[in-house]
Amino acid sequence: RPLPRPTSTTCEDYKLLENMNKLTSLKYMEMKDISINISRNLQDLNQKYASLQPYLDQINQIEEQVTALEQAAYKLDTYSKKLEAKFKKLEKR
Repeated sequence: RPLPRPTSTTCEDYKLLENMNKLTSLKYMEMKDISINISRNLQDLNQKYASLQPYLDQINQIEEQVTALEQAAYKLDTYSKKLEAKFKKLEKR
């Protein structure tokens, strides 16, 4: 039994399907290229961050030291005010 002869509509449907497949394939290739670029950029950023990490650690350490220095300065200020008050008391005698 011979196969039925494809109609022009069926041929058009196949051509449309073929074009859709081609476009989909192109889109996936574009997406692949984009994801490769994103991956490379992410690797670059990670390397840059890793190279900055020692400096970030130093900044954190300096910040801790500044906080400790501020606390020491506050204590010294409080102590000097108390000392000044005692001195003024002694001076009045």
